[in-house]
Amino acid sequence: MRAILLGGGIALLGTLLGTRLAIQLLVARGYGQLIRDDGPTTHHTKRGTPTMGGLVVMASVVLGYAFAVLLTQTRPSASALLLLFLFVGLGLVGFLDDYIKVSKQRSLGLRTKAKVGGQTLVAVVFAVLALQFPDENDRGTISQGVSFTRDFSWELPLGLVVVWVLIMVAGTSNAVNLTDGLDGLAIGSSAMVFAAYTLVNIWQNNQSCANHPGPRCYEVRDPLDLAIVAAALTGACFGFLWWNAPPAKIFMGDTGSLSLGGALAGLAIMTRTEMLLLVLGGLFVIITLSVILQVGWFKISRGKRLFRMAPLQHHFELKGWAEVTIVIRFWIICGLSVGAGMGVFYAEWVAGA
Repeated sequence: MRAILLGGGIALLGTLLGTRLAIQLLVARGYGQLIRDDGPTTHHTKRGTPTMGGLVVMASVVLGYAFAVLLTQTRPSASALLLLFLFVGLGLVGFLDDYIKVSKQRSLGLRTKAKVGGQTLVAVVFAVLALQFPDENDRGTISQGVSFTRDFSWELPLGLVVVWVLIMVAGTSNAVNLTDGLDGLAIGSSAMVFAAYTLVNIWQNNQSCANHPGPRCYEVRDPLDLAIVAAALTGACFGFLWWNAPPAKIFMGDTGSLSLGGALAGLAIMTRTEMLLLVLGGLFVIITLSVILQVGWFKISRGKRLFRMAPLQHHFELKGWAEVTIVIRFWIICGLSVGAGMGVFYAEWVAGA
């Protein structure tokens, strides 16, 4: 438990203090956000706001975990290291996208094929490596099953496991990326879901089959170490939110949104709560569905729009809602989703017990 508190606290301080320095450096170099002309006109005032703040989040999480295990003299686990690999790997893909935008002063960064290719490469390497390191009880960092609050009884062939991980990683990272359109919306929502996963991991550790064997124990590897990473992610998000809250003084960019989405997918896969993520991350699901529905309806109706603009948060902007109002109300939706997901997680264990 001490390591969890240390990881979260160090990461929180990292983004609280580090983001201030990052703002100064990015402003000095002129690395400001470019705004699309086809978006809400209120966003034009944000032009030039420093971006790529996700680098501070990434560094803070890694340092938070490293110092937590160092100060408590615990050994890093394969699960935590692989999760950090996924987190940092997708962050680097996002960084390339952001850097091309600011260095070439255009709203388009990586080409779609290059961006998808980068996400695919990181996700596939993560999946392949995660299947290679069984512990002394022959438990892998990920399983071959599909899960809700624990694995279902049937398993996927190894090839389909890699495909399933790819779908999870690509879907979740892009969902957080789509949500990152208003000041504080994505980072604040991510903080809530990561906090939930911190509690899930602590609970799974307390009810682990390794420590408390029984019919309802959890076959999750290294849950306490995953809790340290989840706590570091939570702390880093809250610290960054201080600077990213409306009106934002810095944006996290694709560097932050892709990395945070990847971390969410990794936690869901490693804790055997893949389908539960749809409930915990209900806000991300709603926003992603709004884009899918908008594109589908546009094609079916030959040019008509279901929403004034997608993702959904921009629809309400064009209806005249203030940005801070949208952010707070969407945070409420996210909080309700997290509460519902935690309720389902606990109810499943109570029913089974």
